[in-house]
Amino acid sequence: MNEEIIIKQLTKLDAIKQEIAKVIVGQETVVNELMISLLAGGHCLLEGVPGLAKTLLVSTLAKTLDLQFNRVQFTPDLMPSDIVGTEILEEDHSTGKRFFKFQKGPIFTNIFLADEINRTPPKTQAALLEAMQEKQVSYAGETYDLPAPFFVLATQNPVEQSGTYPLPEAQLDRFLMFIRVEYPNQDEEIEILKRTTDNRKVDLDSLLSSEEMVAIQGLVREVEISDSLLEYITNIVRLTRPKNTELDKTKSNKEKLAKRNEVSVHEYISWGAGPRAGQALVLCAKANALLQHRYSVTLADIATVAPAVLRHRILLNFQAEADKITSDDLIKELFKLVKQPQSQLV
Repeated sequence: MNEEIIIKQLTKLDAIKQEIAKVIVGQETVVNELMISLLAGGHCLLEGVPGLAKTLLVSTLAKTLDLQFNRVQFTPDLMPSDIVGTEILEEDHSTGKRFFKFQKGPIFTNIFLADEINRTPPKTQAALLEAMQEKQVSYAGETYDLPAPFFVLATQNPVEQSGTYPLPEAQLDRFLMFIRVEYPNQDEEIEILKRTTDNRKVDLDSLLSSEEMVAIQGLVREVEISDSLLEYITNIVRLTRPKNTELDKTKSNKEKLAKRNEVSVHEYISWGAGPRAGQALVLCAKANALLQHRYSVTLADIATVAPAVLRHRILLNFQAEADKITSDDLIKELFKLVKQPQSQLV
């Protein structure tokens, strides 16, 4: 891919953000993290209270991309066949013979929106596991490939617990990023009222095709990252594991923790992040660098993507809940504990 084509595609990424801004007010961090997830080729979970335009954000993004888009409202009575598809009985009119034909479900698309994913039982949630990891669907002994690129963008409400089924850790780990959608500020909320209470209509342009998206995903993997930063990422991920934490066992480090009143990972974490977290940190940092029109990863890229990559991969214990410690609090402490590469201080 020559440099002229690369510059053109990066310009389109900037244009996509501008198109989204025609509909979505503010939420620059959320939009940026969503773009990072797509460029890195991963799935994304958005969490926020009702009315924060999570579904609108995903559908708006889909309109700016020349990709197939399907939305499924997850409900308690939703069945796996409603997602992956099912076999139907058909008849060959020329011979009169009957046969079963697989009818593909809505999962066979480029962007699959699982709206309120935690409202469906584990049996139906599990229907997404193979699709999210292997990007294929197995049914009746046959395997069907999903179109490329393929993304699962899911939403969930963190407040209402009645009639919900929390996602298991195995499925959470398959989401590249866990994005929290916060309330808008006062100026943004005023702008929302202006835009949504008149007759204004917004036309969005489709800017990227599936082939261009796949090409950009390949370009993300070509972004350079130094060995020192790879070691830095590895140290951060390993420090989240209470039973495998060398740094937290040293006397000198414990003295530092007591002096600085920092949070100990042994005290609040039941299970830490696995190797998939390190892979996600590298890919997301590369994607963030590319969004900034850079071709090498810096410490700032890692710090930018770390909360969304790690917050759903750290399982807190009851002590953390009692002390009102969140996974984001622990992530901040991890970055204080791990020594930064001297040559990469930015």
